[in-house]
Amino acid sequence: MTLSEQAKERLRDVVDLQPTKNGELQDRWEMESGSEVHRYLESELKEYYFRDENSLIRATAEASELLGLDPSDEAIRVPDLQVRITEVLAGPDDDPESVVSVLHKVRDAGVEAADVDDVRSGLRSLQDKGVVEMVRQTVPTFRLAVPRSELAVESIDDS
Repeated sequence: MTLSEQAKERLRDVVDLQPTKNGELQDRWEMESGSEVHRYLESELKEYYFRDENSLIRATAEASELLGLDPSDEAIRVPDLQVRITEVLAGPDDDPESVVSVLHKVRDAGVEAADVDDVRSGLRSLQDKGVVEMVRQTVPTFRLAVPRSELAVESIDDS
């Protein structure tokens, strides 16, 4: 299957954001709905993606091969806000913190446009990727799932 340049760019987004959800791709691709994302994936990228046991979208090994990517590249590529979250979030041995606490730390780090929904969504996405764990208390609280020194996170916004 030969892919258009747009399809290759979107496949790269799937690889970079995996595991991901329709909504994350919807935002990235500026589509109207998650259904539109699903239709695109099925019509253009069907051979290059699958859904895991949690229904998260992942790229196949063939996708990385087609794009000429090195599978040993272990950096997680996420939007800039999520990079900032990993920089300020409590470490794995620290007390977990609330979404609002993380929001204040992100804003203190200079990300003024962030709101509580953006931070909550970013934390959930990082949780899906295994970078952040949620510790259930009265309100959900979060912390890194791995030591910061073992974490390689790059922004996809700079690409």
